[in-house]
Amino acid sequence: MKIEDCFEIGYISKTRGLKGEVQVSFSYPEPEKLKISSVFIEMNHKLVPYFVSNYKIPMPMIGYFNFEDIEHIDQASTITKKKIYLPNRLKPKRKKGEFLFTDLLGFTAEDEQAGALGQILNVQEYPQQFLATINIQEKEVLIPLNETFIAEINIDKRFIRFNLPDGLLDLYMNS
Repeated sequence: MKIEDCFEIGYISKTRGLKGEVQVSFSYPEPEKLKISSVFIEMNHKLVPYFVSNYKIPMPMIGYFNFEDIEHIDQASTITKKKIYLPNRLKPKRKKGEFLFTDLLGFTAEDEQAGALGQILNVQEYPQQFLATINIQEKEVLIPLNETFIAEINIDKRFIRFNLPDGLLDLYMNS
């Protein structure tokens, strides 16, 4: 399986307990809609299959997983900080015309005052909001995807224009 044949659902953030359970931080916006019996974990730029013995999603965007053949914390620690993928064929179908903030990945961004910002490299959901990651002058900049800051989104041209608050970019550029 190749990475381009899959979609990322999150990453293993840490071990949990002594019996090999791991905590998963989901990047997929609606993890409860996923049907998960096995996953692919990226190790050394290759996808390795792991079979899920059980999992639960006790809170938004956090899951607890047990994998077959991982029965101890030492085994589980080898897969922490690794990204998790599912095959594209398992991606839930969306309603026609539905657009999510995560769809902004790869969009070109600009600000009404600062001009061109660059390409959106990542979109992450946090409890209070979504954040877009853009590299500006070799610095990683996090931009809140808040409706008050978004002036325009052109889906066809894969373009987003922001009206960012004064000083937001300066926080990153002057550090």
